[in-house]
Amino acid sequence: MTDRPSVLVPIRVLEGESIPDGVPKLLADAHVVLLGYHVIPEQTAPGQAQMQFEERATARMDELEELFETAGATVERRLVFTHAAQKTINRLSHEEDCLAVLIPDTVTEMDDVLVAVRGTVGIDRLARVVDGVFAGTDATVTLYHVAREGESDADAQTLLDGLADRLVDNGFEEDRIKTRIEREQDPVDAIVDATVDFDALVMGESDPTLATFVFGLPADQVADQFLGPVFVVQRERPEVEEKTEE
Repeated sequence: MTDRPSVLVPIRVLEGESIPDGVPKLLADAHVVLLGYHVIPEQTAPGQAQMQFEERATARMDELEELFETAGATVERRLVFTHAAQKTINRLSHEEDCLAVLIPDTVTEMDDVLVAVRGTVGIDRLARVVDGVFAGTDATVTLYHVAREGESDADAQTLLDGLADRLVDNGFEEDRIKTRIEREQDPVDAIVDATVDFDALVMGESDPTLATFVFGLPADQVADQFLGPVFVVQRERPEVEEKTEE
């Protein structure tokens, strides 16, 4: 198994949002970056909100941190008062060098994991997340690819076999890896349809359409599409990137 993958877990810390059942156990072998955030009105300064809410938010963060540490994860935490939640999540995932961002949902069983593979870009990071999170479980992973127009089955299979080989090289049992190729369907629709039979979804953000599918919708709408945790594997960011105001 590879080193613990760093996974950002964003929580609306003052709005009663909790960690769904089974998520701490799922991340037992991960390094959790726990992001507690609270969205404030445009006219409110972050420093003012911090003075008003920090004590209550910190107490809640203590409780959440303990859940993950008890399950076996290593944890670091950030508390942010922000005007723009998504910008904060994007910025923190980059600053903390997180391999993935988790959109948490209840975990009842963890038997089957769908890994959506778009292309070769970011495939190493995809492998590190799958191996780091799921190698210690009994789950079977299905490497899933929606073939583009003109892409042969052989090329698609080569792509999936390359990821499978990386997992096996890292110590993942070969008999727990399956591959599946679809075509003639919109990638987002195909993934939504395919998730019906799976307990967790791992996907890359390298395709803006797929990133929008996850991050462009409120969490409750994502949950309507897939009732399980979603790991969104982050693109590797350039070394120099302009900072954005929140």
